[in-house]
Amino acid sequence: MSTTVLRTAVAATALATAVLTAPSAVAAHEPEFQASKKADTQAKSFVQAHPQAVAAAAIVCGTGFDQVSRVVPLPEGTDPRERLATLFTYINSSGKGCAILDNNVGSARYMYLKVCNINGTNCDTDSGTFSQYAGPVYVPSVACAPVTAKMGKTSSDLFINYKSEYVFPCN
Repeated sequence: MSTTVLRTAVAATALATAVLTAPSAVAAHEPEFQASKKADTQAKSFVQAHPQAVAAAAIVCGTGFDQVSRVVPLPEGTDPRERLATLFTYINSSGKGCAILDNNVGSARYMYLKVCNINGTNCDTDSGTFSQYAGPVYVPSVACAPVTAKMGKTSSDLFINYKSEYVFPCN
């Protein structure tokens, strides 16, 4: 199955679960997502305020990614209600990390997402023109894993160019 077909199928499933199903039914069938103990205040608040968005993004990461590490409304400093994109990072029980860049614009845009080990090696990247999200991208150890997230009309006309050395907690 091609990446585009898989991406569309996963997104459609997540959307149907998050939008078409009553919240109580979602809670009964979906695993509970929570902020990791080392998550910042913004991530904890977002998890409480937007549980369906957190669950839909986590479904893209796959089974076991149920600890939200960070949620970053982008561009950085934007009111979460006015964000153009949202960077979600998740951790599983074995310490592996997953990142998703959610497109909140409502139309296809160039998107780029990269996460690496702390030393800048073993990077995983996803880029292209996406209407829903870039990713998932994975890192085998989340300790201080740096991330880069970009979004724009094209790769040379960006309105988001976010970089962080500490999107996952430093152990």
